[in-house]
Amino acid sequence: MNKRRLGLLTGTHAVNDLYQGLVPALLPFMVLERGYSYTAVSGLMLAATGLSSVVQPLFGLYADRHPRSWLVPTGFLVAALGLVLAGLSQSYLLTWIAMVLCGLGIAAYHPPATVAARAAGGASQKAMSVFSVGGTIGASFAPVLAATVVGGGGLSRSYLLGLPALAMGIVWMVANAGRGAASAAKAAAARQAGSHLLKPHNDWRAFSLLVATIVGWSIPYVTVLSMLSLRITRDLHGTSFQGAAALTGFTAAGAAGVLLGGWLGDRIGRMGTIRTGYLLALPSLAGLVLAPTAGWALACTGLLGMSMFLPFAAQVTLAQDYLPRNPATASGITLGLALSVGGLVSPLFGMLSDARGLGVTLTAVLGVLCVATVLALRMRNRTPQTIAPEAAAA
Repeated sequence: MNKRRLGLLTGTHAVNDLYQGLVPALLPFMVLERGYSYTAVSGLMLAATGLSSVVQPLFGLYADRHPRSWLVPTGFLVAALGLVLAGLSQSYLLTWIAMVLCGLGIAAYHPPATVAARAAGGASQKAMSVFSVGGTIGASFAPVLAATVVGGGGLSRSYLLGLPALAMGIVWMVANAGRGAASAAKAAAARQAGSHLLKPHNDWRAFSLLVATIVGWSIPYVTVLSMLSLRITRDLHGTSFQGAAALTGFTAAGAAGVLLGGWLGDRIGRMGTIRTGYLLALPSLAGLVLAPTAGWALACTGLLGMSMFLPFAAQVTLAQDYLPRNPATASGITLGLALSVGGLVSPLFGMLSDARGLGVTLTAVLGVLCVATVLALRMRNRTPQTIAPEAAAA
């Protein structure tokens, strides 16, 4: 494990996802200062997140065919530029275009950075979990940073939000000074040495099963995230503080689950970690559905957040091993397109909640999670050690 390289990449992940978190954090200030409607705000959110999820696999495909280390700093710098322009623009159209630019930067960063983090971490699942938590930490600071910078002086101070990206860009340049030529020479030597070796094949069937599993994970996750506070305050008659505490606890438990999943992955293996996470998530979500009090729901929420994120790092590395010829594409699909499905179908569950109540909706997503668990139990491991014999046999 190259700890120095992994630490640098984790820092860039924190900065990149900081801007991903700043997008929703700035929207309330735009409503107050510019009078945007809820429809207009939804359009900005779609421009930044929806398009980002769709094009992320394309950036992954490009990174596989043309590996470029500069995609990592370019991604978070472009994301910062787009966010700053969105804060300074007075026209809604220009703001929307700036949000698209921010989303494109976020999308360009993730595939090559995830592949680089896997290379820096070696065979360790803990390394990927540390890299993943870096993004969670960055996103968690977004509301505080937005309130500090914009809340004190209006959107005209949005240019200050670009400073973290500039600072990290300088750190990246200093840390990688002289590395470009060495990396290019090493890559050329590796290509020459391996020119006569048969490349391992992509297992698209196993990868499709993994994507279906992640889709079945993302729908309950997004639904619980959007309806958890209402479940506690309206259905269980909890206080507004308990509703906010549930959301905070769910997010914090998720970050702890990512780290715990990486630790478990190094000890019991990837598949054991993935299956444990899904099997623990089922009773946790069932407990939230059947919770008689807000306190009981809070306890189930913490366990649910931790268990749902236990498989996170293992699923990322497993996706890359399913597609050894296209690891960046695998990262783009699993981290972008598959995870965004939950957000795309969330309006349908919102309509179900309006018609039948939150309890029925949470019961429905519990059924979706049951399907995802069955799919997770059907998945099989694939490691670099098993890929090599497959290539030799072919």
